[in-house]
Amino acid sequence: MPEDYRSSVTTTTTAPLEAAHVLDTCDRNDVYAAACPCREMLDLLANKWTALAIGVLEDGPQRFGELRRQLQGVSPKVLSASLKRMEDAGLVSRTVFAEVPPRVEYALTPLGEGAAAPLAHLRDWVNANVTRH
Repeated sequence: MPEDYRSSVTTTTTAPLEAAHVLDTCDRNDVYAAACPCREMLDLLANKWTALAIGVLEDGPQRFGELRRQLQGVSPKVLSASLKRMEDAGLVSRTVFAEVPPRVEYALTPLGEGAAAPLAHLRDWVNANVTRH
């Protein structure tokens, strides 16, 4: 092959470019990027029990039983798992009081309070626009 032919041949590999684009996008917190860590938070906030629990906690700290009574239809297992995920994400704090029997309260953190306003708008929109059939 002539020397000039080899120097003019280029190969195109899209996978590394796409991976670099995804990583670059994730650095900017783009929920539309497949590998963005923001999607985990979006998934959590889009969960109906999370959205409803945050609404209940807007009124102040609540015990597990109080939350369960207000969130009609949630099982103890699902509520417990939802609260754990919310705590792990920094949306909710869990306080254990040294009493007999032990008392545990859940409260919104500043991050959870920040999520409460847009979720309240969503709940209000649903209440206003979804009709019963």
